[in-house]
Amino acid sequence: MAALRSLTLYCSSSTSLDPHFAVAAREAGRLTAERGITLVYGGGGIGLMGDAARAAKSAGGRVEGIITQKLVDLEQAWDGCDEMIVVDTMRERKRILMERGDAFLVLPGGLGTFEEFFETLVARQLGDHHKPIAVLDDHCYFGPLRALIEHAVRERFVRPAVRELVQFGASLPNLLDWLASDTHEVADPKRFLPMGSSKGEQ
Repeated sequence: MAALRSLTLYCSSSTSLDPHFAVAAREAGRLTAERGITLVYGGGGIGLMGDAARAAKSAGGRVEGIITQKLVDLEQAWDGCDEMIVVDTMRERKRILMERGDAFLVLPGGLGTFEEFFETLVARQLGDHHKPIAVLDDHCYFGPLRALIEHAVRERFVRPAVRELVQFGASLPNLLDWLASDTHEVADPKRFLPMGSSKGEQ
């Protein structure tokens, strides 16, 4: 199993969620810490982001936050991070989040989480990075997202090979095992981008 030193976590900062979503967020933070993995996340102290960060810290893990000055001013930053990087724009924030993680884990979230997921997935598809991406389908939250990707594949807007770039699952330990495994191939953009005919491609 490969050394997974840092994990970038994408998830919600909402404070109005059903309580069961927080259970998985806390488990994600605890498991990363227990496995000696640095948790890299958006720096927030509320919602699932705050739950995951506090759980990681409580379990003895290292937590690194990346946040914008605007969100700091809105008092959404968590002061328990081992390192907090404050940037001016969301674009900078996303770039550093993508750079710092050896892999990516997506928990339930809203538009910002969707954006982070797709930007990271497209970058992998283009070969801009070769890091694995896992999505926790907690309480079937991401079922519609997975169905949308499959719909796009069936309609030939997305190449079938994109399925190799992201792992959906309901078990956090299994997803972390997959992220740390040596089974991730370097993406050849020709297999993922709509270049020429894809008839008969599987």
